[in-house]
Amino acid sequence: MIFIALGRFGRVKLGPDDAPPEHSGPAWFAMLFAAGIGSILMFWGVAEPVSHFGDPPRGEALGIEPGTWEAAREAMNFTYYHFTLHTWTIFALPALCFAYFIHKRNLPPRVSSIFQPILGNRIHGPIGQFIDVVAIVGTVFGVAVSIGLGTLQINGGLNQLWGVPESAGWQLIIIGVVVGIALISVSLGLEKGIKVLSNFNIATAVALMIFVLVAGGSTLFILKGTIQSFGSYLMNLPELALWNDTFADTGWQNTWTVFYWAWTITWSPFVGIFIARISKGRTIRQFVSGVLAVPAGFSVIWFGVFGLASIDIELNGEGGLVERVVEDGDVPGALFAFLEHYPAAGALSVIAIILVAIFFVTSVDSAALVTDTMANGHEDFNPLGQRIFWALAIGLVTATLLVFSGTGGLEALESTIILVGLPFFVMGFFQMYALYRALQEDAGELPQMRTREWKKVLPPEEYERRQDEDEHDTTAVVVEPEAAGDTPTMRDPYLEHGDPKKPQAGTLPARTGSSKPRPPRPAGR
Repeated sequence: MIFIALGRFGRVKLGPDDAPPEHSGPAWFAMLFAAGIGSILMFWGVAEPVSHFGDPPRGEALGIEPGTWEAAREAMNFTYYHFTLHTWTIFALPALCFAYFIHKRNLPPRVSSIFQPILGNRIHGPIGQFIDVVAIVGTVFGVAVSIGLGTLQINGGLNQLWGVPESAGWQLIIIGVVVGIALISVSLGLEKGIKVLSNFNIATAVALMIFVLVAGGSTLFILKGTIQSFGSYLMNLPELALWNDTFADTGWQNTWTVFYWAWTITWSPFVGIFIARISKGRTIRQFVSGVLAVPAGFSVIWFGVFGLASIDIELNGEGGLVERVVEDGDVPGALFAFLEHYPAAGALSVIAIILVAIFFVTSVDSAALVTDTMANGHEDFNPLGQRIFWALAIGLVTATLLVFSGTGGLEALESTIILVGLPFFVMGFFQMYALYRALQEDAGELPQMRTREWKKVLPPEEYERRQDEDEHDTTAVVVEPEAAGDTPTMRDPYLEHGDPKKPQAGTLPARTGSSKPRPPRPAGR
């Protein structure tokens, strides 16, 4: 992606060449942040650094003692490793592919459309359908994992504040409330629902982060530590990315890194299509720099503030977070145990619960919208009933696996996530090839960049349905990808490359069927 963004293809618009961005920069960032990783930051902002501080991932291999400065450095390295560049790269690759093939080539908003340069018209056949089914199943299960974790966190916060029991009944109520609010947001649509909630959430989250930064008495420690930790992360990134626990063989990566990557990959079709949908009109260079740098940079600041504030409480304050998170295993309650060390802890906990709930609401409603779009294969109209169905389906899967199966439900879900994530991981390499090949096919020559225009493509079943109904005009749509008209980049390939096998303009073809030799050409010609 960096190679494409810095090259001449970086100027290609994700949409018509003269289309402006549909959303402003702040609104665009707020929506991709809320739908992508906002809910993850709320859950792991304290729990991840504290977990690694109390139990260093490479403690046995490198001799790092828990609760030391070395453990703090190790904790921040792995926290940044899990939640900054790697996470957003996994989101950004399919998002860029979706944005190009949906907005530039006008293909259906399905995962199979990314493989059109490889599969051709077979994206409408069994292979394409299999890819889309796996994508939809992975999306539902991936969002269900997040909603399950969010339910546990909200339940833990309610228990700490008002003594609400952490039971299956209350978890069902929480899931019902989250899905109910998501249904309202889905009914209002992207502009009035998801966009409004996203803007509110990002503003509230930033306010909470600033309060933690200035109210705990360790502002300078956090600011200096964030810069130093980020530098340590960049210096150790090659080692972290290639470390696989060969010698110690503790199995730590199986329950942390491998699960994170698989979980993120199963989210990538849903988040990718959503990011692509809100990114129409931006260039590839703007897209890559925005989707990679801005959210990853914000994640560095977020984990720097919450992670280092937590470590400061353990090293220089009252402590108790490691005991709660590592020894007692209360990961969902980590954030609320952390907020107890700040003024107005009760009010902060209420705000945190609202933030967690709305982050998961935006995840459910955007997932319902995107899943319905993938199932339909078009964005022209999405019946409200179908969007409601997908939101209810996500809530039902979450309730079934979390509540009715107990703790084993989430473990089974995590195993399923890893299984579903593997084929998507392999698809990523084909996505890179397909995108680069499509750019080469559609791009013109420098200095002016002109790109081929494509007709609107519908799935065969939707095309036939519209033909049967009189109110739909099917003259401007096609089933097989087809270029729209003779655009400047649609040159004759023989003339473009000077193929000697094709006669040039102004010359006569060679005679055939005659044994009479041609006269020799005069000298000097």
